[in-house]
Amino acid sequence: MSEHRLQKELTITKQVELSYLLSLPKDYEENQTAAYPLVLFLHGMGERGDDLNLVKQHGPPKLVEERDYPFILVSPQCPIDIQRYSTWHLYMDDLNALVDEIIEQYRVDKKRVYVTGLSMGGYGTWDLAKRNPEKFAAAAPICGGGSTRQIEQLKDVPVWAFHGAKDDVVPVEESERMVEALSEVGGNVKLTVYPDANHDSWTETYNNPKFYNWLLNQKKE
Repeated sequence: MSEHRLQKELTITKQVELSYLLSLPKDYEENQTAAYPLVLFLHGMGERGDDLNLVKQHGPPKLVEERDYPFILVSPQCPIDIQRYSTWHLYMDDLNALVDEIIEQYRVDKKRVYVTGLSMGGYGTWDLAKRNPEKFAAAAPICGGGSTRQIEQLKDVPVWAFHGAKDDVVPVEESERMVEALSEVGGNVKLTVYPDANHDSWTETYNNPKFYNWLLNQKKE
C-alpha cells in the first residue's frame, strides 16, 4: 500500500516593526516606467527611539529636505528597548524585510540597492551587507566596525568605508580592521580617513558628490 504525503503550501510573512522615513525622487510620479536606485540609511545611537524627527538630524534624511536625490531613500528608526541594549544588530531580519517591502511596493531597480550608515549605523551597514550580500550592490559604512567573521561573504560587494583619524568614540582602527580583513579575502574595498575629523566623518562624506557618483555607479551583475 503506497503512502501518500500531504504537502501544504505556506506563506510566511515577516512583520516589520520599524518606523521609517521614505523619500521619493521628485520625478517619481511623472516617470511611471522608470526604476530607481534604493538607498537604505542607518542612523546612529543618538537617534534611536519613537520620534522620527530624530532620524532627520544627520546624513541623507537631513539633506533630502534641501536637495533632490535621484534615488528612493528609506531611513528606518531603531527602537529603544529598555530591557536590552538595542542596536541595529537586533533588527537585521526587520531591515531585510523592510528592503523587500520597499522593493515590492515601489519601482526599485533591484540591481542598484545600497546600504550606508553612520556610527551604530556604520556597524549595522557592515553587518547587514555581510548577511545579505546578494541584495546589495554596494555598502558605505561611516565610522563603524564590527566582526570580521564571515567577511568573505562581502567579497563581491564593493565597500567604501569612511572614518575620522581623531575619532574618540569609535577608534579608526575599527574601520581599518574590517577593511584589512575584507581586502585579504580579495574584496573590492577602500577606506577614506579624514586626518582632522573626530567622530563626525559623515558630514563631509554625505556632502561629497563623488560619494554619490561612486555609490550609484555600482550595479549587481
